[in-house]
Amino acid sequence: MAHILTITLNPTVDLSTATATVEAGPKLRCTTPEADPGGGGINVSRAIKFLGGDSTAFTAVGGETGAQLLRLLAKEHVRFTAFSVTGGATRQSIAVTEQETGKQYRFVMPGPYWNHEMVNESLNAIAQAAPASGVIVLSGSQPPGVPMDYPARLARHLAAKGVQLFVDTSGQPLHELVKHTANPYVLRMDDVEAEDLAGHPLPTREDTADFASELVAKGVAENVIVARGADGSTLANSTGRWHASRAINPEDVVSAVGAGDSFVGAFSYALTRGDAMQEALCFGTAAASAAVLTAGTQLCSSEDVSRLLPDCELITL
Repeated sequence: MAHILTITLNPTVDLSTATATVEAGPKLRCTTPEADPGGGGINVSRAIKFLGGDSTAFTAVGGETGAQLLRLLAKEHVRFTAFSVTGGATRQSIAVTEQETGKQYRFVMPGPYWNHEMVNESLNAIAQAAPASGVIVLSGSQPPGVPMDYPARLARHLAAKGVQLFVDTSGQPLHELVKHTANPYVLRMDDVEAEDLAGHPLPTREDTADFASELVAKGVAENVIVARGADGSTLANSTGRWHASRAINPEDVVSAVGAGDSFVGAFSYALTRGDAMQEALCFGTAAASAAVLTAGTQLCSSEDVSRLLPDCELITL
């Protein structure tokens, strides 16, 4: 089985709590907060661990919050490689659930600043840590100072390593990756990001598949995945287009936090097991569905994924 290296440039210690109502002015008395290690790649590694797989989380860390993050990873038995940054302490994020309505409010800090030397050092460190013929997952936001074309730079930096690079990004870095094509093995985005890139709505699964196929034809990525929220995910490559979905009762949805990272973790893990793309798409969809059943910053559970997977609907578009 190929090994997985996840990359988190801007990790966070995720704090989750709840209060009766959220309003401006008075002190809001909250429940005892729970702390989890967070950030795109870290959550991908955690999801892989929950599903019975293994990976190494390459994570940038700084200050006492960074030390806390590593302690939380060790507590969950997630293997990690720490990359030390000097631009400040690892950030925190806060998720507050309003008990009266069930609404969740999320507050995300920017993270430490990276200078030019740190950017180059990180590229070299990732190349050194990259497993031969393995899967590398770049996921999550970028810290201040990191150039917008970092995913494209990383893809070119790893070109000679024989790895399968999975990029899950958004915003300007996504636009730069499309503009300066580096052809990673997998590129994932959500429907809002896809519509922003396309410049027009993508109301149907066929519309999404058409757009994903266009990106593949342009050499943006070998496989393009677009998450359509509760409708599931669409995958396109040079051999076909597929959509996987798994219906969830809206009343059972607890929190949407972690659905994307659970998808990426399950999909990547499935690839290393030798699953076909369509099987990996269903496994990822079941993991995303399982994640919305959990509270706060929790991810998917293996038991929920096993229960939901048989009912995953896969269609060819």
